[in-house]
Amino acid sequence: MSTDWENVTGPSGSSIAPPPPPPPPTWRQSRWGLGDALWGWGAAVVLGAVVGALIISAAGYADADQEGWPLWLVAVTQVPLWIGLLGAPVVAARRNRSTLAREFGLAGRVSDVPIGLVIGIAGQFLLVPLISYPWLALWDKTPEDLSHTAESLVSKATDPLGVVLLVAIVVIGAPVIEELFYRGLLLRSLQKLLPDWGAIVLCGLVFGASHFQLLGLPALAAFGMVLAFIAVRTGRLGMAIAAHLSFNAVTVWFLLR
Repeated sequence: MSTDWENVTGPSGSSIAPPPPPPPPTWRQSRWGLGDALWGWGAAVVLGAVVGALIISAAGYADADQEGWPLWLVAVTQVPLWIGLLGAPVVAARRNRSTLAREFGLAGRVSDVPIGLVIGIAGQFLLVPLISYPWLALWDKTPEDLSHTAESLVSKATDPLGVVLLVAIVVIGAPVIEELFYRGLLLRSLQKLLPDWGAIVLCGLVFGASHFQLLGLPALAAFGMVLAFIAVRTGRLGMAIAAHLSFNAVTVWFLLR
């Protein structure tokens, strides 16, 4: 039975205010979790492999090495992978009748942009050499070996349209989608199970390993931990997206020069 609070009075005849509504549930109380992150990553891998193979075959590059693919083909084959990474948090938020901002921190402030850009640039000029050079020495490799994968991709941008496409893939698309998945869904799923520091470390390691680059693994994992720390500290993804964007942009800029 509902109560008409306007007609309820106290001992002195004054109206009694209704009790405040319960606070909205936080993301820690949401029904999604690590299982959603696992199926999202699995879907990304399967879609990237199966649909990507069909696209490559239809384009006539089935027998060509990846380094021989044109840039447009690289861009198109990213779509199935991104569908999996993006689909998992979208489905999880919808199932919880919520938004990506509330569930996974897809929001930002104006101050996030300059701070994040500085963090990303510092990551390239300070963190990457500090972490990578001892690792390269261990494998008897050089910095040129480390940048080979990026150089191969950037070399495909042979005209202005190619440069625009490259920026759209590496500098815009990847930071937004990867941050939403890794520092949104995955990190917060891990925070439900582990202390924050443990979630930050594990999220960074998974991020580094997911790029399948042995030489770049330590630096990518370390930068992934930096991004995870930012996301935990701010409670949103805006600063981490800006940092990821500038980190990738520095690589593209130097390789295009």
